[in-house]
Amino acid sequence: MTDGLEFPTSLGTSSADEIRLLGQNLTEDLMGQVGFGELAFWLVRLRRPTPAEVRVFEAVLVALADHGFTPTAIAARLTYLSAPDSLQGALAAGLLGGGSRFLGVTEDCGRFLHAVLDEQVELPTDDEGWDALALDAVRRAREAGRYVPGLGHPVHKELDPRTPRLIAIAEEEGLRGPHLRLFEAIGRTHSQVLGRRLPLNGAGVCGAALADLGLPVDLLRGFALLARAAGLLGQIAEESRRPIGMDAYLTVDRNAVYVDPTLTEE
Repeated sequence: MTDGLEFPTSLGTSSADEIRLLGQNLTEDLMGQVGFGELAFWLVRLRRPTPAEVRVFEAVLVALADHGFTPTAIAARLTYLSAPDSLQGALAAGLLGGGSRFLGVTEDCGRFLHAVLDEQVELPTDDEGWDALALDAVRRAREAGRYVPGLGHPVHKELDPRTPRLIAIAEEEGLRGPHLRLFEAIGRTHSQVLGRRLPLNGAGVCGAALADLGLPVDLLRGFALLARAAGLLGQIAEESRRPIGMDAYLTVDRNAVYVDPTLTEE
């Protein structure tokens, strides 16, 4: 240590013969004793989660790990096709695609719900009260020209199967809190404002569940990316075993049609 300099941290430190993390001896207290999901929660909240919190948190990670050939997966596979010597580049390419349409909805939904709840002096005590709060929130978003995050899915047009399952797990663990209850109420009432019924999507319900765990809403996208990193690694591993990247590239490239930019589109 340089004399007179200190850089405080509550995370990791090391010496010549010991590594400490979160105030624990890494090798004796954590390795083989703590699961990765549990550790990720602990690193952010700076407290060890309860078994109930671990179950809900890891259910969220599982729900967000992979969803087939999404843009994030395709980006990772095509980057791996272009640079198979750069695994980190392929993984990063997929993660960089986590935005407002894919994955980022987890954070957007958590922020939206949290902002609504933060305005309330008292929270509703029954479904009727939650429905009234949800209806007002959707109406105000519509009047402001903003989307309500967590509604709709490009594949699951009627029901995202992750949504009821995660709500059920949270209920079983006594962690179905105000963010989830408001999200459920939005699902019941939004059609009155929007004029059509949309499913509550998995990314949105994950954001609600994470917010109910007390995780900072500003960091919720990070948990979605943490989950998707595992899925992308699986996608890249499969690309190395059974590649589709070249076929995807050639399908688009061989069907490209030149359009004169001076022509007016009909």
